[in-house]
Amino acid sequence: MLCLSGVRRSLFAGACLAAAAVCASSQVIPPSTAIPVVFTQSLQAGQAKPGDAVRAKTMEVVFLPNGRILPAGSTVIGHVVSSTRFLFDATPYAVQKPSVLSVHFDSIAMQGQPIPVALVVRAVAGPVASHEAEAPHDLDEIDWSGTRVLIGGERTSPLEKTVLSADGRIAGYSTRQGVFARLLAADDVNPDSDVHCAATATEQSVGIFSADACGAYGLNGVSLTGDGRHNHATFVLESTQRTVKLFAGSTALLQVMAD
Repeated sequence: MLCLSGVRRSLFAGACLAAAAVCASSQVIPPSTAIPVVFTQSLQAGQAKPGDAVRAKTMEVVFLPNGRILPAGSTVIGHVVSSTRFLFDATPYAVQKPSVLSVHFDSIAMQGQPIPVALVVRAVAGPVASHEAEAPHDLDEIDWSGTRVLIGGERTSPLEKTVLSADGRIAGYSTRQGVFARLLAADDVNPDSDVHCAATATEQSVGIFSADACGAYGLNGVSLTGDGRHNHATFVLESTQRTVKLFAGSTALLQVMAD
């Protein structure tokens, strides 16, 4: 009995510590906090195995309550949940089975310690689209030299602190520490998706994304069919045209899942 009692006490203590860690993480990183990241490794459906590690790094500083910050370059760790390559079905009029790559983010490293956190994906972009959003362009004669077009269409220039939407509204602000905005409600850029992005009342770090960016950009026929909100914080990429590939240099705008 004493031995059994000790096991029970250990299990109870472990459960309490796990609950305390989740509670602590929710206090350190509040629900709906946006976290722009860049993937540091490539993943290909069918080659990546369930359980394989997924790594990304924060693109800019994320401000947290009580004066705390999540520094740029902080590591975000996840794992592959499912991975299936595309196999073309040559049967006439066949409905093609999609290639699927699903990923669950598990934790964020803060001061060298992994903080467990449930994250959803608001928007994801391929490496080419991400590079174009980071690179300055001279778009036309009315734009300031060095104007950048963020993923989603908003613009910012090095001579202006504001981020402007396509219709000229102030959508956010650009500083030395990054780009910040109150996120706007939007539906997935892919009209066939039912992913919906909610607005925030507080200013968030958005990196190279527009305040209304929602869904998949520049992924060559790959769609964000699940942002993780209704799938236990697991986001899902699918394609009925090709094998899903998420290359290093791809980016995403994550959000801490709301209760």
